[in-house]
Amino acid sequence: MPLDFIPPPQVAIEAEHGLALRMEFGRGGTEVGKAMAELLASREPVSPRTIIRMYSYFCRHEVDKRGKNFFNPNKPSNGFIAWLLWGGDAGQEWAKGMREEIKKGV
Repeated sequence: MPLDFIPPPQVAIEAEHGLALRMEFGRGGTEVGKAMAELLASREPVSPRTIIRMYSYFCRHEVDKRGKNFFNPNKPSNGFIAWLLWGGDAGQEWAKGMREEIKKGV
């Protein structure tokens, strides 16, 4: 069965949430993160390279969860907003699973 490179609905929802927070607070994430969120929110198929980039992002930024205000809904940290732009926890799980499948050559 071929791999489905369309971001799952929850990944799109988290990316949209990140875009909304970025607009509300005027901060969080980079232009690359903003572009990623727009891509994920569109639910268009992404490339295997994009999956690998997502996986790498989450590996590098897992530590951000220990930062001040990461889980504060009233004053979210820049790291939290950026995390959501990349699909949030749902994006992390999806990228991890997809990467494993890509590595298998399925």
